[in-house]
Amino acid sequence: MLRRLLLTLLCLPVLTLPLPAPGQDVGVESLRQTARAFSAVARKAAPSVVFIQVEGTAQEAPMEETLAWPFHDDLFRRFFGEDFPGLTPRRQSPRQPRRAIGQGSGFVFAGSQDSTYILTNSHVVEDASRIRVRFQDGREFDARVRGTDPKSDVAVLEIAAHGIPALKWGDSARLEVGEWVVALGNPFGLSHSLTAGVVSAKGRTSLGINDYEDFIQTDAAINPGNSGGPLLNLDGEVIGVNTAIFSRSGGYMGIGFAIPSNLARTIAEQILTQGRVIRGMIGLTVQPLTREIAEALGLRDQRGVLVNQVGAGSPAEAAGLRAGDVLVSFDGTPLADGGQYRNRAAMARPGSTVVLGVIRDGRPLDIPVRVGRLDEAAVTGAQAVQALGLAVRALSPEEARRARVDKAVLVTAVERGSLAALAGIAPGSLILEVNRKPVGSPAEFAAALADAGSGMTLRLQENGRSRTVTLRWR
Repeated sequence: MLRRLLLTLLCLPVLTLPLPAPGQDVGVESLRQTARAFSAVARKAAPSVVFIQVEGTAQEAPMEETLAWPFHDDLFRRFFGEDFPGLTPRRQSPRQPRRAIGQGSGFVFAGSQDSTYILTNSHVVEDASRIRVRFQDGREFDARVRGTDPKSDVAVLEIAAHGIPALKWGDSARLEVGEWVVALGNPFGLSHSLTAGVVSAKGRTSLGINDYEDFIQTDAAINPGNSGGPLLNLDGEVIGVNTAIFSRSGGYMGIGFAIPSNLARTIAEQILTQGRVIRGMIGLTVQPLTREIAEALGLRDQRGVLVNQVGAGSPAEAAGLRAGDVLVSFDGTPLADGGQYRNRAAMARPGSTVVLGVIRDGRPLDIPVRVGRLDEAAVTGAQAVQALGLAVRALSPEEARRARVDKAVLVTAVERGSLAALAGIAPGSLILEVNRKPVGSPAEFAAALADAGSGMTLRLQENGRSRTVTLRWR
């Protein structure tokens, strides 16, 4: 019996895996497969990517006539007069408008029976008097701006064409650090250039580029002219919109930033369907949860952000949130910093209900909040404080005595890359006045900011010395 079984097994067909041909390098073949993947992405996406040329107007600097005499100063005029040989009258011609040419990239993301819609960066088409888009096959169209959202740096263009394929959106939330990505665009006007790299990081906030930031960082080469072009995964799906670079020379240095597709798609679809972006509002001012604060609250780690202030009459106040709560999640998604909270609150649909995970007195709580609508024309004090990127608290009587001030608020935290940080405001600074109005509590500070509108003058005291800074927060 055993002998018959062995004979049966020996007679079965042998399954073999393909082996490299003699002399073939397995590593080289792997590289060829990677190259073929990049080529496939380019073939799939390139017909939907456009080169954008923008015409605008700029003012020439006043032109001053030059002098033939080598000693060009007013002393010569004073003693020898305007008619001295070799000295011609000094006149300034008026500023003359000139045509300014800009360029960028974009891609088709939607279409209708009569029109095709292109997504690009808001800064690419800012102040444009004429916009031309050119496709890979050479076709050119005049485009009009359907709508822009400078706060997220997204714009939608419309051209009178149909039947042009739209790129498919990918899910940027599923993107992983280390994944291959491809940037397609028109760097330095070199049409339809492809570069490849990996995702270096996700969730980059507080860079000071846009009001709402959640950037994908990539080492795929991005240069001037790439702005507005797609960042694609290996399936040819848009997972980001190339927006900015970090550079000391103006060119590629290995760090590029892209708006994640989930954010860009939400903004673009709102512009297309509503003509503008409507953002959610919860009404919290938050600050970083430092190690010292976490220890004082008896927390084991620094997860989340600290609620510094709850806006009066806000959805957060109605839901029962309090200053001192530690906000750790937004609808089940963990929060690492204030930028993430701000983005998710803004993208929440007004009228919907979100669940905020907080830690209060060491106990975890889930608090449902009905999202309000952010009226960006009427800014509240809490929003102004959030926009400045700092947190404050009142001084104790002993602190006020030592600082020799009657009223002031103490800066306890400053968000990296914020307006406050760029102005040199640091934790430990005292804010004495807002637009010459003394402030002595967080509520007074927020109210003064709300009254100030979009710009303000702050009088500070730092290391016993007073200084004044002027800020514009939007």
